[in-house]
Amino acid sequence: MEDKLQELKARLLEINDLHSVEALLGWDQSTYMPPGGGAARARQSALLSRLAHERLTDPALGRLLDDLRPYEESLPYDADDAALIRVARREFERAIKVPSAFVAQLSGHTAHMYQRWAEARPANDFGRVRDGLEKTLDLSRQLADYFQPYEHIADPLIDWADYGMKVSVIRPLFGELRHQLVPIVKAITDQPPADDACLRQYFPEKAQWDFAVDVIRRFGYDFDRGRLDKTHHPFMTKFSLGDCRITTRVDEHNLGENLFSVMHEAGHAMYEQGIRMDYEGTPLANGTSAGVHESQSRLWENIVGRSPGFWEYFYPQLQAVFPDQLGAVPQDTFYRAINKVERSLIRTAADEVTYNLHVMIRFDLELALLEGKLAVADLPEAWRARYQADLGIAPPDDKDGCMQDVHWYAGVIGGAFQGYTLGNILAAQFFATACAAHPEIPEEIRQGRFAVLHGWLRENIYQHGSKFTASELIERVTGGPLSIAPYIAYLREKYGALYNLA
Repeated sequence: MEDKLQELKARLLEINDLHSVEALLGWDQSTYMPPGGGAARARQSALLSRLAHERLTDPALGRLLDDLRPYEESLPYDADDAALIRVARREFERAIKVPSAFVAQLSGHTAHMYQRWAEARPANDFGRVRDGLEKTLDLSRQLADYFQPYEHIADPLIDWADYGMKVSVIRPLFGELRHQLVPIVKAITDQPPADDACLRQYFPEKAQWDFAVDVIRRFGYDFDRGRLDKTHHPFMTKFSLGDCRITTRVDEHNLGENLFSVMHEAGHAMYEQGIRMDYEGTPLANGTSAGVHESQSRLWENIVGRSPGFWEYFYPQLQAVFPDQLGAVPQDTFYRAINKVERSLIRTAADEVTYNLHVMIRFDLELALLEGKLAVADLPEAWRARYQADLGIAPPDDKDGCMQDVHWYAGVIGGAFQGYTLGNILAAQFFATACAAHPEIPEEIRQGRFAVLHGWLRENIYQHGSKFTASELIERVTGGPLSIAPYIAYLREKYGALYNLA
């Protein structure tokens, strides 16, 4: 059995390395690659996807997993070897349902579409990506159909990112959350908006960059195993547990754009950096789900990075970096500015209270696309109509409408957006649990120290990688299932104080 286990690890390492090389090419395409490399990059990505998929679906790997089943069943459920075999089998059984030729086709298409989107969005040219998006929709449906029977066509795509989740679970969860959020949004937006003019001054890029780097270094992001670069749409990517990179975009007339993006992506990367090194090269060396992953980015960006205690420590330092811009701005004014609640167009810049409404719009639209109730040609107008209905504001163009998010233009349609709201919910649930175990965490944040919080997250969440499913991990960490109660309590307490809500 030991020989078979080592053979399994060797096979999985090769698959992992192929995916890592593909990720490296994707990072390069999003950061430094000249536009002329797009066609070749799509071909290269398709090749690597096909090679990795062929190795993952090799019948010999299936026989090896079958041979190892008695060994797996002889171990405790939470033993590392049992988890490795279990997760590898789950990936194998999922992969064998999808032909390698289709995987290559999808990878090549999405790499090509990303390049078209990167050029079309600044030009506000939806027509340039419409036919490609129609093909993406066809491929997304085809991918889902490999997993029939299903309750809903989006279920296999959601399951890929958030294992165990279905439309039938998410719709009522989102419905209840929306029911709780809409009155809070109305109560706040009926008031005069907070003044955020202090954030809209000229802030030189290098000074912004250096301040953000200092913040995430204090959080615990390890620059010996990571780096920060610029891109069109910020993201985190990993090539190994020793190489977890983050990206950002900088607006010299919007202080929050870069700073909170860097905090957000560092939260993702710190999760990956905290996974046990002996999981390297195996399917365990990944975050367990999109929702749990997003919980870490939102926890560091919002619950920590937009808290009053955080800025008690960091605001004097920020004023020292930008004395002309912020020297005369009171801390309370700045704090209100970075927590301004408003009906806005851009998801990535949305405040904590309205953010999930942005996610729900996208979730509903992609379900309608997959169900055949909405045509791609009608997406721009459907987007505008939903924004007007849900947030009382409509985008003036497609650039800040249906083209603003990269997800549908660099992946499939379906399965990506629900994780953002699940992450917000879990961020509050995990943070409340951490503070119950270590009541000193808020005071440490006020002192610019994060070792206790980071250590608790590493011990309880990060180190396990994908050893446990999201539902298993939530139960182990919090003692109960996913719950919106801590999140709603967090929003009511924070924004109730900011906006004097009853």
